[in-house]
Amino acid sequence: MKKLYLFILTILISAISYSQTDSLLNSLQAANSSQQELLPKKMLFTQRWAWGEHGFLRGGKPITPEVRMDDMKIRRKMLIAHQIFGVATLAGFIGQAIVGPKLYNAQKTDADYHSLKQTHDILTFTVNTTYSLTALMALFAPPPMVSRDKGLSAIRLHKWLAVVHLTGLIATNILGGLMEDGKNPQLKPYHRAAAYTTFASFATAMIVIKLK
Repeated sequence: MKKLYLFILTILISAISYSQTDSLLNSLQAANSSQQELLPKKMLFTQRWAWGEHGFLRGGKPITPEVRMDDMKIRRKMLIAHQIFGVATLAGFIGQAIVGPKLYNAQKTDADYHSLKQTHDILTFTVNTTYSLTALMALFAPPPMVSRDKGLSAIRLHKWLAVVHLTGLIATNILGGLMEDGKNPQLKPYHRAAAYTTFASFATAMIVIKLK
């Protein structure tokens, strides 16, 4: 009987010991999982390249909660800059929308043609510059703490519209180059359509993100 009691006691001690070991293992796995979840599973390739576990802006330093808090401060500043450059770009688009039709209707012999052309060229350069800075601030900002929801959201719609206005801007610049010095006047309707699509999608993207 004593041997039976001893056998049962041994089993209980082993079970308790295994339970404690298993609990410790689970806690370690949870801690490891928590460390991995400091970065979202899905990131833009630019964010992963710059801010991923081996990102070139990490300098080989391990990712800790403190590091991620610093990331969020940088992210906030870059997204504020993204908004500021976005407003400047929208202002440039409005300027182009005013000057562009006047330049379309002007003749090279008109007194104000060269002035309109110079103003349009300056606006084009300014818009391309501010647009590029707007995009860079968004593409290279540190990733958020968690992945975004898969459902439709203001952020997701903002990104879809970004694809539209980026395509439109590229098309506008290409068509504008083909029309330089009065060449290919038959491209005017396509250039105008691309420019208006770019402006409309960019403005909508800004409105959508404000309504989130």
